Amino acid sequence: MTLEPAPIDAWEPWTPPELAARLASTGIHWCVVGGWSVDLHVGRVTREHEDLEFAVLRDDDLAVRTALRDLEPFSPGGEVLTHLPDGAPRPPDSHQTWMLDPRTRLWRVDVMIEPGDVDTWVYRRDESLTAPRPFMERRTPDGIPYLGPHGSLFFKAKYDRQKDQADFDNAAPTLTTDERAWLVDALDRFHPGHPWLAALAR
Repeated sequence: MTLEPAPIDAWEPWTPPELAARLASTGIHWCVVGGWSVDLHVGRVTREHEDLEFAVLRDDDLAVRTALRDLEPFSPGGEVLTHLPDGAPRPPDSHQTWMLDPRTRLWRVDVMIEPGDVDTWVYRRDESLTAPRPFMERRTPDGIPYLGPHGSLFFKAKYDRQKDQADFDNAAPTLTTDERAWLVDALDRFHPGHPWLAALAR
């Protein structure tokens, strides 16, 4: 049965600890990405988060939908949200799943589908960019996995939004020498002339 999606702004996201509790025993490799990953890294909530994004490997797409079976999955594409009932295949070029709580008609999490494997992180937008996964991911003291600040800022560099600049201002001072070098190289390659390059060179 096809379910109608909720309005695209009907978000009341879980927190990272709430998500971690639901995925703790699944064996799925996952990590928080986006703005929440920056706040997990700096150890405090620095701004309001309108959603909660986390990444899973492409091979775990169906497994995470099963693990969150009390939610209904939808694949966003442009202005269209396509329901994915009972393990239905996602549309071509789909790499994202919004999970709807059908009881409250609220979106809870945004699942990003990644290439790569448990050992190697692969940049979804250009799979020629890779890195060892242990270099790209971190864990909070209570065990919540998240994308490291260099990876999160690289994804955010595509945009010109106030929240992304705020995340850069909070995360950039925490970068290690290796993380800073990786981010500079990635920005040089994919976003030459980006204003963050000058800030990172100081």
